[in-house]
Amino acid sequence: MMRRNQRHRAFDPDPAAPDRHCDIPGCPERAGYRAPRSRQTLTDYFWFCLDHVREYNSRWDYYKGMSPGQIEAHLRADVSWNRPSWRLGHLGGGAPLDEEQVLDPLGVLRGNADARVRGRRRAREKVDHRPEALRQPLETLGLGWPVSLQEVKTRYKDLARRHHPDANGGDRAAEERLKTINVAYTALRVHLTEARQTSLAETG
Repeated sequence: MMRRNQRHRAFDPDPAAPDRHCDIPGCPERAGYRAPRSRQTLTDYFWFCLDHVREYNSRWDYYKGMSPGQIEAHLRADVSWNRPSWRLGHLGGGAPLDEEQVLDPLGVLRGNADARVRGRRRAREKVDHRPEALRQPLETLGLGWPVSLQEVKTRYKDLARRHHPDANGGDRAAEERLKTINVAYTALRVHLTEARQTSLAETG
């Protein structure tokens, strides 16, 4: 007496096999084993006898005709079961992840939020607070902002001494450089002097 639900053994013919002969021309054996016709049609089958399906499988090369680059791309796609994927922290490749909608009892996402806060703080610190008209003069003299009039004078004297034509054998490039330094110094001196006078007038 046969048991119910007897398991199908590995080399038994497929119960769904069609009632016909092996697809190899001239083979009189029954077709009990299926094999895909090609990589593009994996659900379209040949039906072989056991000997011929073994022979077919031994010669089967899924990647036949593909370049190394195509094979690599195919293997990478297989990692995600050929489904689309997105950068971590984004849903559907578009909208950023709303962490408030995610249950996070262990605080795994808290580190991401802290990192964003630090990033915004650094971005604010990098904002250029220099008056637009003074950015080039400050860069010419190599000074930051804010700066005092005394710092400007000290820096100017140092640069003027180094780039004076007499100290550079009458070099024309040094002379042009000194002209640029003079223009920058004048712009800063005028701005800081006027700002100081305005401040004194307001407090007086």
